Amino acid sequence: MHRYLIALGSNQRHPRYGAPHQILVAAIEALDMSVLARSVVRHSRPIGPSLRIYANAAVLVETKMAPPDLLDHIKALEASFGRRTHGQRWRARVLDLDIILWTGGLWASQDLAIPHVEFRNRAFVLAPIVDCAPTWRDPISGFTLKHLKARVDRRVPVVKGNRPW
Repeated sequence: MHRYLIALGSNQRHPRYGAPHQILVAAIEALDMSVLARSVVRHSRPIGPSLRIYANAAVLVETKMAPPDLLDHIKALEASFGRRTHGQRWRARVLDLDIILWTGGLWASQDLAIPHVEFRNRAFVLAPIVDCAPTWRDPISGFTLKHLKARVDRRVPVVKGNRPW
């Protein structure tokens, strides 16, 4: 059995599931595998051209699937929720699922890199995965997820009057 940390994001309504945070709840159920931990749903500003606020979450799952099989599984799930893979990068999307870490350490292929190459710099990914596995160590830096989040949080300026989402 393998354990994986999967990040989820949505910033577009779905006619069946509703608002982005409801889509994430439905997607976690649709993963159809053992969910060991789940984060709360948080909201973040988009990266790139999309103007819609994202709902973000994470899950810690356990499955017999190897990384390429899990990637195929989550890409099929994204498609079943209406995700289109063509077009502009970082545009609005109904569902985005990313494999962030797994118990096997490093994985690299043409289609998949674990750990996810950008997760260490993204507060919107780190906050939810810390909810699920704060002491899990990044196999490249050696830092715990909690430590990586603290490092990113220190770089974010605190402005009087900012409110949490």
